[in-house]
Amino acid sequence: MGTYRAIFANAEFRNLWIGSALSNASATMTSLTLALMVESATGSALLSAMIMFGPSLAQVLGLSTLMSAADTARPRQVLTLLSVLATVEVAAQAAFDLPPGGRLVLALALAYGLSIGSGARWGLLSEVVDERQFVLGRSAINLSVGAMQIAGFGIAGILLQTLSPSTVLWLATGFSAVAVPVNRFGLRDRPPRRVARTGLAETWRGNRTLLAERRTRPLFLALAIPNGLIVGCEALFVPYAGSRAGWLLAAGAAGMMTGDLVVGRFLTRNGRRIAARFLRFVLAVPFLGFAFDLPIAVLCVLVTIGSSGYSASLAQQELLVDLTPLDLRGQVLGLESALRMTTFGVVAILAGALADLTSPAPAMTLCAAASLLVSVALTRPLSSLHGSGAAAGGLQTVRAAGDPDGRRPAPERG
Repeated sequence: MGTYRAIFANAEFRNLWIGSALSNASATMTSLTLALMVESATGSALLSAMIMFGPSLAQVLGLSTLMSAADTARPRQVLTLLSVLATVEVAAQAAFDLPPGGRLVLALALAYGLSIGSGARWGLLSEVVDERQFVLGRSAINLSVGAMQIAGFGIAGILLQTLSPSTVLWLATGFSAVAVPVNRFGLRDRPPRRVARTGLAETWRGNRTLLAERRTRPLFLALAIPNGLIVGCEALFVPYAGSRAGWLLAAGAAGMMTGDLVVGRFLTRNGRRIAARFLRFVLAVPFLGFAFDLPIAVLCVLVTIGSSGYSASLAQQELLVDLTPLDLRGQVLGLESALRMTTFGVVAILAGALADLTSPAPAMTLCAAASLLVSVALTRPLSSLHGSGAAAGGLQTVRAAGDPDGRRPAPERG
């Protein structure tokens, strides 16, 4: 079994990790700040949820148009360009006194680009580390997401008590700006994994192949729907708890980070798949506590426990990679991420609308109960899939334009 020390000895992986961490620190500080600004200005749970999680809907646009860039473009160029665009977007949020609609449009535009970046990042990870270290590397990056969410939400929540929102947004701009040279100079300029023209036709050629595979459909559903319904609960933390929402968001990040640490570092491949069967239910049950008027400290504990269930995704993503050929791994991980993030956005908006009609607590309880029911419904197809012992590369390789054999030499590893 690998160790974090061994994987961090790889300089290119360290830079990939640092770039991801800086981007996530900036994103969490920005999302909480904008949500509180919109909630204060409008008093609407729906608009607050939309500004915080609505940009996830832009993922479906990236999925439908340019997701092939995850495999057909040079990954260092993609990640560097997206870091520059993120910095410009957050700086604009800080510099201008925009109406809520204007802020949402800017966030949507950035999210469209980031949907492509997720596929490029995860595809690059499969080249930067040894195949046996992929889950450990993904776990390490997920840990950085959790750590930066704890820091980002916690620090932003504290700073907003004394500083203006624009000042906090300028700090977020600084984190994003530092990620630009890290990606540009810290990553190798690797060739694309697939020789084809980046565009709509190539994107849909790959998507059709991936979505036509019946074995992976339960994985796509399990990664998107139960997780998305719990995100619906998280989207209502601000209208539920106001300025104390930062504590709930940080608690969720702590739970997610702990789950990824245990599952990614200490469990074997078989152990991860066994644990995932139970973690799917751990994700939903604690959030049912929002049905009761509990102290914020108790709710933080429940959110921490429940969010550890997100780590079931590690085993599900590992199996998804096993079933996908090398030249589509960037796109399949981008497709999975885009479907998941789109579900997050849809559920967050629906949860916000329901909370405006009722109140946040019953809307959160309904989302948690629905997540639990979906996980129960997926138990049989997932059990069959985990027990099938499917070999890696189970999908048919996409034949790219100008590449009649549908193959290209394996990219050089770092």
